[in-house]
Order: sequence, then structure tokens, then C-alpha cells
Amino acid sequence: MNVRQLIEILRAFPAEAVVMIEGDTGYSPLGTVELTSGSGGLPDEVLLQADMTPD
Repeated sequence: MNVRQLIEILRAFPAEAVVMIEGDTGYSPLGTVELTSGSGGLPDEVLLQADMTPD
């Protein structure tokens, strides 16, 4: 999936909905979004990271 495809999917959801990420221990809210530059012919990547703030 690329960023364009993700944006199109997200348009169908309510703007106020919380984005959650599934992990080994359950679900966590999205904390950060990071762009990493590709090298050696690899494409750029967007990393979605969970919010690690304690409850």
C-alpha cells in the first residue's frame, strides 16, 4: 500500500476517529508518522509508530 491508497481509504472514515495500531499486546493509538528516505534504489517509506505514553 502506498500513501495515496492509504489516504483514499481514510477519506471514507469520520475525521474525528482515533487511529489505532495493532501490536503484540493489543491496540495502541497512533503516536507519530515518520518519513524515511530510501537509498540504493529503494523507495521512501512512511513509518507509523504507536504512542508509547503510559496510560
